[in-house]
Amino acid sequence: MTLRPTAIGYLRTDVSGVRQAWDEIQLRSTAGRLGYNLAKIIAFSARTDHPMERLIAQTKRANADAVLIPTIDHLGDAIPERLHRIATVITVPTEH
Repeated sequence: MTLRPTAIGYLRTDVSGVRQAWDEIQLRSTAGRLGYNLAKIIAFSARTDHPMERLIAQTKRANADAVLIPTIDHLGDAIPERLHRIATVITVPTEH
């Protein structure tokens, strides 16, 4: 039996807005299609203190190989290097 790599999903509720449920479905679907075990989906709001530090801590805690995001907008306008150093970041629409 081979173990599947682990991923977590990440989204910002203020970016997803009314599409949050759809974004979560897309994260689950993409994880399965790419062969990841989706450990959890983390949803932060604009009011969350230190969201990147919290995301990195959760990624390490889950020993995740990848972080799936609906779009790059959920991380700001670029993938932070400190996140990229510990996990592959995959955007759902492009799967890159």
